[in-house]
Amino acid sequence: MKMKKKIKAAPNALRLKMDETNLSIVKLLRRGRKSFKEIAAELSLSENTVRARVNRLVDQGILEITGLVDPQALSGHRIVIVGVKLQTMDLINKGEEFSRLRGVVSVSVVTGRYDLILSVFLKEGFGLLEFYTEEVARIKDVQSVETFVVYKAYNLKVPYIL
Repeated sequence: MKMKKKIKAAPNALRLKMDETNLSIVKLLRRGRKSFKEIAAELSLSENTVRARVNRLVDQGILEITGLVDPQALSGHRIVIVGVKLQTMDLINKGEEFSRLRGVVSVSVVTGRYDLILSVFLKEGFGLLEFYTEEVARIKDVQSVETFVVYKAYNLKVPYIL
């Protein structure tokens, strides 16, 4: 099983400033295969400046360069959104706990009727039943969950984590 390297974000005092140049570089990287040379030419910067800025953004956990997939394009795969109500107010630790479960793409601590909102990537052989009985069942203080099956998504790309 491939282990994902956990990047520890820099404390706020040490974080790199997200100036207009950094934001422009990140926007140009959205297309994924654009070279540092092409980005440098477009922004009138040197290639070394672009490379150094990207490396600092990655090192500080601000930017992650990764391949993403469209779950709708993969046969037998789907995304569900799960609202979670907890019996505890330890939302940060519970959010981190949920983030380590198989299939979980993201976890958000939210306001409203749920404490957490999860985006979960499922496939044949690892569906809702397996997610709830093998993964969520291990977490204490879950009061209830509500599942929202995504039938059609727009602009949704996720890392292939299964």
